Amino acid sequence: MIMTGSTDIGFDVRVSEAPLAAGERERILAAPGFGEVFTDHMITIRWDDGRGWHDARLEPYGPFTLDPATSVFHYAQEIFEGLKAYRTGGGEIVAFRPQANAARFNRSAARMAMPQLPAELFLESLELLVGQDRDWVPTAPEHSLYLRPFMIATQRGLGVNRPSVSYVFAVIASPAASYFRDGVHPVTVWLSEDYTRAAPGGTGEAKCGGNYAASFAGQQQATLQGCDQVVWLDALEHRLVEEMGGMNLFFVYGSGPHARLVTPALTGTLLPGVTRDTLLKLGPDLGIPSEEAVGDGNPGPITMRLREELLGIQYGNRPDPYGWVHKLA
Repeated sequence: MIMTGSTDIGFDVRVSEAPLAAGERERILAAPGFGEVFTDHMITIRWDDGRGWHDARLEPYGPFTLDPATSVFHYAQEIFEGLKAYRTGGGEIVAFRPQANAARFNRSAARMAMPQLPAELFLESLELLVGQDRDWVPTAPEHSLYLRPFMIATQRGLGVNRPSVSYVFAVIASPAASYFRDGVHPVTVWLSEDYTRAAPGGTGEAKCGGNYAASFAGQQQATLQGCDQVVWLDALEHRLVEEMGGMNLFFVYGSGPHARLVTPALTGTLLPGVTRDTLLKLGPDLGIPSEEAVGDGNPGPITMRLREELLGIQYGNRPDPYGWVHKLA
């Protein structure tokens, strides 16, 4: 039993008796793809309205057993996060701003009428899983171990007049290759005028599965038009750009000393991305005015300068004045 340092919940550690062989793991890490192979362990913590958070475990990765009438299958009470564990040049395994993911997870939980998880417990879950499965963290440049914390409603029953009275929080991990496998290059985008991702007062700012399910038709349309990503417009007029299917948007206006960054404002209909917030802070530090507001298709010098600064901080090659890098193992 491992007692957490900041909560009253102890983790029951159940180490797998059949971890993947080292040779097979190395073969996978050489070309991991994304989200297809998972590490030997996972974190689970349960909640109910009588006991609160309890029964925290690190256990072998494996399936859940759920009744067909479990609430998550019918009413989509589900939220998740996504972040990376990666190796710095000094050999440490770190994550970038996981506290921001913990805070966003709880904002999503509040919007979906789900219990909030103490931020300390969120971070300790990541640290425990990565510490146990540290051999799964790739060593190749810009490869990482993708961490997927999520929470689902587990009450059995079909009533619709109240949220679930029980939940499971879990963290699973999957090795991932670099997003830009062949170097940084532009993506083509399709402006969706037929579909809407989110409307004012809805769940657009929550990281919940329903938002992504609702985006698939628009993404399919983009693919049929020969584009990589869909861009969503505002729900009221279909006139204002809000975000892309998988990320927030920034625009660079001007060049050189006259360049400035502009990104759509957070109005409750788009996801408050961690990278978005980071660039809004980094831009002014580099002398690039950044603002929130209601080229030739290649990444320009401002975009590349921001990327280089961000990667430099993440991998420990440049100062980290905001304390964004968090050691996991």
